[in-house]
Amino acid sequence: MSAATFAVENNLSRSTTMSSGKLRHAYLTETKFECLRALRAPAFAIPFLLLPIVLYVLFGVFLAGSMSHGDATIAKIMFVNWSVFGIMGPGMFGFGMFVAMEREQGLLTLKRALPAPPAAYLLSKMIMAMLFAAIVMATLVGAAAVLGHPGLTVGQYLGVAVLDMLGSLPFCAVGLFIGTRASAKSAPAFANLAYLPFMHLGGLFYPLPRSVQPLEFISPAFYLDKLALRLVGAPSLDQLAIGATGPSSHGTVILSVIVLAVVTLLFTGLSIRRLARVG
Repeated sequence: MSAATFAVENNLSRSTTMSSGKLRHAYLTETKFECLRALRAPAFAIPFLLLPIVLYVLFGVFLAGSMSHGDATIAKIMFVNWSVFGIMGPGMFGFGMFVAMEREQGLLTLKRALPAPPAAYLLSKMIMAMLFAAIVMATLVGAAAVLGHPGLTVGQYLGVAVLDMLGSLPFCAVGLFIGTRASAKSAPAFANLAYLPFMHLGGLFYPLPRSVQPLEFISPAFYLDKLALRLVGAPSLDQLAIGATGPSSHGTVILSVIVLAVVTLLFTGLSIRRLARVG
């Protein structure tokens, strides 16, 4: 038996007999440094943390507010729609770019030889995306309460924040799928090819033409937006355009949850299979 083979087998035996305390420490350490790395990367952190709040204040508060003369329904819709927009990017690009880059650099191969829990790599990135979503939601809630005046209760603010944090998982799964297949150079382009259609087909910024509305259902943002609008008791922009003023009625809550869960599980499963076979 060679020394290299003995080292690998020794690492495997140590990882399989890792105590619960060491296992927890491994997950926490991986998560800590993944979050720090993302926060310390200006090209990643600045756009995804500042862009949602800047665009929401400019377009969702000042522009939409002046056009609607302070209508509380419009204020609710703008807050919900821009919050969904804000949590999409970190998951899709955080997984898409980072996984593609690390896979191409051989980091995933190195991690396989380390005595670390295999799930820690993906879990740390998922928590990183949810941390970014939490920061985005904190800034948007503060701006909405001070400037937007959507007339929501504390419970509704918290409900939308938690819903959007959990709702970032389908976009993480799509980003992971891209990262396991694209190169480091092409991953941002492929992520944009998914991100932009998801964003616009979600009906976040304007009512879609009737000819395009059947395509709304392919966007996870559409289902997440409808759940959040139902939570605050507001219609979608499509409904508002035809004069509806009540809560969004596109589909049921169960259907939206099922679709988001299926997207998350399907793309995560395909990505894990790809990583296990190809790396």
